[in-house]
Amino acid sequence: MNNSYTDLVNQTFNFPQEGFDVKDNYLQFNGLDLKALIDKHGTPMKLTYLPKIGMQIKKAKKMFANAIKKHRYEGEYNYCYCTKSSHFSFIVEEALKHDIHLETSYAYDIEIIKKLYDRKKITKDTFIICNGYKQKTYTSRIANLLNTGFKNVIPILDNKEELQHYKKTVKGPFKLGIRVAAEEEPTFPFYTSRLGFRARDVLEFYVDKIEGNEERFQLKMLHIFLNKGIKDDIYYWSELNKVINLYCQLKKICPELDSINIGGGFPIKHSLGFEYDYQFMINEIVGNIKKACKKNNVPMPHIFTEFGSYTVGESMAHIYSVIGQKVQNDREIWYMIDSSFITTLPDTWGIGEKFLMLPVNKWDQEYQRVVLGGITCDSHDYYDSEEHINEVFLPKIVNGEPLYVGFFHTGAYQDQISGYGGIKHCLIPSPKHIIVGHDKNGKLVDWVYAKEQSAQSMLKILGY
Repeated sequence: MNNSYTDLVNQTFNFPQEGFDVKDNYLQFNGLDLKALIDKHGTPMKLTYLPKIGMQIKKAKKMFANAIKKHRYEGEYNYCYCTKSSHFSFIVEEALKHDIHLETSYAYDIEIIKKLYDRKKITKDTFIICNGYKQKTYTSRIANLLNTGFKNVIPILDNKEELQHYKKTVKGPFKLGIRVAAEEEPTFPFYTSRLGFRARDVLEFYVDKIEGNEERFQLKMLHIFLNKGIKDDIYYWSELNKVINLYCQLKKICPELDSINIGGGFPIKHSLGFEYDYQFMINEIVGNIKKACKKNNVPMPHIFTEFGSYTVGESMAHIYSVIGQKVQNDREIWYMIDSSFITTLPDTWGIGEKFLMLPVNKWDQEYQRVVLGGITCDSHDYYDSEEHINEVFLPKIVNGEPLYVGFFHTGAYQDQISGYGGIKHCLIPSPKHIIVGHDKNGKLVDWVYAKEQSAQSMLKILGY
């Protein structure tokens, strides 16, 4: 008896899982009938399921509330959304429905902040955490927000010179943060992050440049972000405790300091085999901060996070059709998709990222090992391994409807890196973008945010 794709999944994973189920041999994504959406809109298709954003935010808030209660922690928790993971208005505005704050990375982010204020999506009390190495175009916009009453805009100093820009341009008193440079993993080609101050320079900078100027500016926040994310290993706890201990030292001479920002870094599910104990990690983070503060006899800080991928990543899917099969030798069978991995999922090409990949249909068919190929004339436009194994298995192609393949949890950074619209490699168009969300009556509806990119739009950019 031949094994079906359903048999393969059931033998390998606990299935169904949150967000994924199979009904009549068709995959369901967060309860959505993907086949119906494909029949209605075609492929290739980008699909954004907005309710998932709120689900993620509520989950994190609840887990931090649990940890704060468990440890009798005396500070508050503030959830910020990292806008650079997806700047789209429908994403940011959906996130803002859940009482959160925002983090920015560049000057043009500030223009988004102004638009959100005009639309009454944020207030002048909303925390706006301003990160990044800042040019004048950025610092001047930050100063403009501060001068117009956005009292919780906090520029996070990335270098010693940055403070001078605000001293010259901000009229009233304002809050500051300092980013502490993290030590990178041993596998990195450099030792220390380019972002932030060396830890040993922070105390001296505070004494020389900030202390005594509290009428004009106050140091309120220490910020750290680890490129590898929040993981239960010696490296993460070492870096986190370095900043906690620095907070304790500074707090003794800087009473205004009241917050630690641990950045982002929560992972998202990129495999049906994904396991991560979020509550354990949050409990440990909160417990570590409390323990150090008690030891040093200083007040516990408010905790800020800046979750980007965690907020929006699991809300999106990319759906493709397999448009052809090529048997190139005794071992390799190519399934050709109707788009390009390089242009639609650039992380698969640029950093070897693995996304959660599943067929939408044909779960009752026998499966085989394949390599997925994009339609650019580039040898790097392929996908051939899953996160849990070094191979891709998909149902065999038989007569009837095409095989549809979904890449899930693709909502963070892919559009930002590939460039939404614009010119793509080999002029492969950006796919149609479908959004699913609740209307004013609470009914789940889908609508077209953007049609597939046209030849005319590309030719106009290229000057034809």
